[in-house]
Amino acid sequence: MSELLDRATPALDRLGRLMEARATLAARFEETRASLARRHGAPALEPWAAGTLALVDVNAGAGVLLAFWRASLELAPRLDPDDLAAMAHGAAALCREAGSAATVAALDAFAGLEPRLTGAEGRAMWWRALARLGQVTPDCVELVAAQAHRLVVPGHAMEFEGFIEAGLRATGRDRARRRAFFALEDPLALTLLARIGAGPGFDEMEAELRMVLAALWDTRPELQPLPPAGPDMPRRVNIAGPVLRLPAVFPGMEGEGARRLYLAATLHAGAHLHFGNPRFPVRKFRPVQIALATLVEDARIEALAMRRFPGLRRLWGAYHVATPEDGPTVAALLRRVARGLFDPAYADPDALVGKAQTLFRAARDRIEDPAMSLDIGTRLANDVGQRRIRFDALGHVAEPAYRDDGLGIWDFSEIDPEVSDDVQMMVEAARPTPQEADDAAPQDGPPGEAPEPVGRARPARGPDEGVIVAAYPEWDAGAGIERADWTSVREMPAAAGEVRPLLRALERAAALRGRVARLVKAAKVGRAARLKRQAEGHDLDIDAVIEAAIATRAGEMPDLRVFRSSARLQRDLAVLVLVDVSHSTRERLADGASVLDVERLAVAMLAEALEKLGDDFALLAFASSGRGDVRVTPVKSFAEPYDAAALARLAGLQAGLSTRLGAALRHAGAQIARVRAFRKLVLVLTDGEPSDIDVAAGDLVQDARRVVLQLRAQGIDTFGVTLDPAGVGSAPAIFGKTNAMPVRRVEDLPERLSELYFRLARR
Repeated sequence: MSELLDRATPALDRLGRLMEARATLAARFEETRASLARRHGAPALEPWAAGTLALVDVNAGAGVLLAFWRASLELAPRLDPDDLAAMAHGAAALCREAGSAATVAALDAFAGLEPRLTGAEGRAMWWRALARLGQVTPDCVELVAAQAHRLVVPGHAMEFEGFIEAGLRATGRDRARRRAFFALEDPLALTLLARIGAGPGFDEMEAELRMVLAALWDTRPELQPLPPAGPDMPRRVNIAGPVLRLPAVFPGMEGEGARRLYLAATLHAGAHLHFGNPRFPVRKFRPVQIALATLVEDARIEALAMRRFPGLRRLWGAYHVATPEDGPTVAALLRRVARGLFDPAYADPDALVGKAQTLFRAARDRIEDPAMSLDIGTRLANDVGQRRIRFDALGHVAEPAYRDDGLGIWDFSEIDPEVSDDVQMMVEAARPTPQEADDAAPQDGPPGEAPEPVGRARPARGPDEGVIVAAYPEWDAGAGIERADWTSVREMPAAAGEVRPLLRALERAAALRGRVARLVKAAKVGRAARLKRQAEGHDLDIDAVIEAAIATRAGEMPDLRVFRSSARLQRDLAVLVLVDVSHSTRERLADGASVLDVERLAVAMLAEALEKLGDDFALLAFASSGRGDVRVTPVKSFAEPYDAAALARLAGLQAGLSTRLGAALRHAGAQIARVRAFRKLVLVLTDGEPSDIDVAAGDLVQDARRVVLQLRAQGIDTFGVTLDPAGVGSAPAIFGKTNAMPVRRVEDLPERLSELYFRLARR
């Protein structure tokens, strides 16, 4: 297309003329050009414009151009126009091989990973490696782009190209295995991934570790390597009787750091074997009790070991770096308890750490008795339970990194049915492979069928545990990047509840109920239709005027309907109501109702009015328990009617867990984006600030704000109705001042929700 333009004309002018003819791109192009010109100066943009024309020449399409401009704006503070042009030419080369969708994915990934690519050579390597992949197997480029945040390691970016070549050689012409490899679902791919930026590994360290164990502990256990784990699943040493299984490699550790970690981990595990590895019966122990008793047992055997070899304190002490600034989670608190037990001089403001140190010091006279670990661990676990802070059994990982996974000191043959599910979840999360327990049962399924991957989640879930339906990115404020596929959304089945209390509440609010229905009915939302040949109006209908003039000249009676007007003839609206059902909605009001009860009433009033008008709407509840378990419960989909079954599902919502708002908003946006409507609205009902067990609240606020802006760019308006008695919450920062409605009294929520709908529906 650009060949139709004069090649002697500067590239920026040619590009501008070309974009003027493309209405869907003109505004975004001008916005990008103006922003880059303010930063670099208009004359310096010629290379960038030439790069954009290169994308046009390969018929990359609007999606690629928009992705390139997004990347240009994001990278402009770090890259000059020549570097941005190189990005465009690399993307054009990839587009020739793999097509537009793969190129969009590569550009989006490149924008987030560019700081890791170590200059112009690294950036060129990225595009060269993807073009090579596109030549051989274009359908795998998107898979690699989606996993690039794991494959491109700072300081080791050049190994990305080696990974691509290794995958192409290893998988040959087997298309299914190629896709599994580049999706990082193949064992060989995980092994190669773990070695990026890491080493020496088990193979290089095995001989030295055998000698050290024999020299210090006079023991010669069998050493075996553990296969690499999945993403964000740190490996720990596993003790299985006389066998020590060590990670094949410690990801992210290299050189002397990796060697010292292998030594620290092996000597810790060897101390367990030397001083007698107990097999505590689990019975009625809950996961938090198991974790704390294991932690105390680790401290006990290390105290015995350092009594014999004081130099071990220097080796192990380097890994005890926990501080009160690590965050409010139980996992962070356990790391501080571990440090306090290892180092008596460590002082921590949390009373649990001080209590652990006091109990451990008082038990010094029986330190050779493993029973002290059970006693102290149980008492500490009771304190954690009284605080009512959640212990994440599924995500628990032994810390510091040199310590073993703790499974080797427990006897799981006798587990009380009351705690078996929670304990089994903890075991499956830590177990290196699905069938490594001595008494493991064979897996179900037909012979030859590949077993389901086992990671932090259990291999199978009951019907009440939901299924993972989507993975979404999340903004990492500390690193300043958006981490791809960082959160997992699990769709939970909606349980039918008792509807009579909700119906009685609706009856008691009859007056408000009627007012809500009138307000919503008065809201005129729809596509404005232009009406021609009207008897009156705000404008002349030129065609009708000409015909009337012709009729007059011909001596005929003209049609006097020569005006033009506009009117909203139909409602054309889709609304998704996103309801926060986190733990805080259990709070009771003066009349005995909970916050969740009031939320149900507000949603029910709005829903019945929308149903009568025929507006397209959906109801979705959410809560979370860490980034891997964001739970959504569909109450009503866009395709379903709002009937007695939907009302029962609304009545059956239960409060619990935390509020990871950004992930829930992304899922809501994905749901409503599929609906065809002139206007799309997401209404959020929440009673508190974004929060979760594994991240700071401030980071979640920033992430939610980014999601709101992204949805707005897609034409989806997002509004927040928040219970904020003090008026100091983060809703304005997330939704914007005009799109946030703080509610000072919970009882006012039904009316305020409807007022908001009425206000925004008239825009």
